[in-house]
Amino acid sequence: MAVVVALGAFLMTLFGGWTAQRVTDRRHLVLGLAGGLMLGVVGLDLLPEALEAAGAKVFGVPEALLLFVGGFLFAHVVERLLAVRRAAHGAAGDRAPQVGLTAAAAMVLHSLMDGIALGAAFQVSGGMGATVAIAVITHDFADGFNTYTITTLYGNARRKAVAMLVADAVAPLVGAGLATLFTLPEELLGAYLGFFGGALLYLAAAEILPEAHHEHPARTTLLCTVAGVAFIWLVVGLSGG
Repeated sequence: MAVVVALGAFLMTLFGGWTAQRVTDRRHLVLGLAGGLMLGVVGLDLLPEALEAAGAKVFGVPEALLLFVGGFLFAHVVERLLAVRRAAHGAAGDRAPQVGLTAAAAMVLHSLMDGIALGAAFQVSGGMGATVAIAVITHDFADGFNTYTITTLYGNARRKAVAMLVADAVAPLVGAGLATLFTLPEELLGAYLGFFGGALLYLAAAEILPEAHHEHPARTTLLCTVAGVAFIWLVVGLSGG
């Protein structure tokens, strides 16, 4: 059953990427929506789950929050180092394509974790599996949308963006299959979610949203961002999160 649901996640991810690709003539709206979706995923989905799974304190601070800050700083350092490298080769001001590919790869890994969580939930009970399925299928639309948007935003060719989108779509299927073989420790999963959430927040706040408003500082772009956050809130609420 988990693999069947994962197939639905596969199709929803491709649909999200297809949507992002089709509305390129409204690029600022796409970026505004992507930024809102990413902000919602981090603040309303990833971080609460990370705190629940890895909430043990390290020197007075929950482990998940430490890794959240670490993920944010890691993404910032990597992006700056690549920018300096490109500036040294006379390409100042251009975004480093490696950042987009790395971010998309992280989205693929996250979708793999979604598939594992889906498979594990169905092993517990059908009801829990159905709840997780709602969350995975609906928010994989956002994953596909963001994967394609991030990859192309950093100057990667369309074929690379499509390749990362397909990998992101296949990942839940692989994860659901792997869940029949083993289950990740909850604390390790929480640590990963915290770190990934921090990196994702950096990309949304420092790259995607500023780019969305750079040439089109319109209220419609802001409304798309708010709509993205609201969509994730709706998904979390429907899934009982």
